[in-house]
Amino acid sequence: MKKLVLAIAFIGMGSFAMAQQTTPQDRETRRAEMQQKMQQKEQEHMAQMQKDLNLNPSQVAQIKTLHEKRKSEMKAEFEKNKEVRQAKMEDMKAKRAQMDADMKKILTPEQYDKWQVDRKAKMEQKRMAMKDRRMMKKPMNTAAPEAK
Repeated sequence: MKKLVLAIAFIGMGSFAMAQQTTPQDRETRRAEMQQKMQQKEQEHMAQMQKDLNLNPSQVAQIKTLHEKRKSEMKAEFEKNKEVRQAKMEDMKAKRAQMDADMKKILTPEQYDKWQVDRKAKMEQKRMAMKDRRMMKKPMNTAAPEAK
């Protein structure tokens, strides 16, 4: 019975892993779509600011310049910290591999397999929870209630 449950769990996890694989073309397409959406949101935000604050064309141009400057600064900061982030990720991978090796020494093969399945299931739950939180942060399409 335990072997059946384990086999079903491995098959289930394998199918999730296969479904998550994306090609470089998919990533590029998704990146292009995201950039287009961001540009559209920036334009909408600028139009809303112009309307709400009654900005003149000179102010709009200055604000756009300021936004572009800030964006380039943020990008430069991101690139500067890239190596630090990668080093931290490598360190975390090494620690995870050491933990895995230590657990393998301590547990029996059956216990180790069960631990692996449980760990993967918990990781998937965390991913889904994070995805749900991201979905909740997106603004909902709420229209103003109609006056009667």
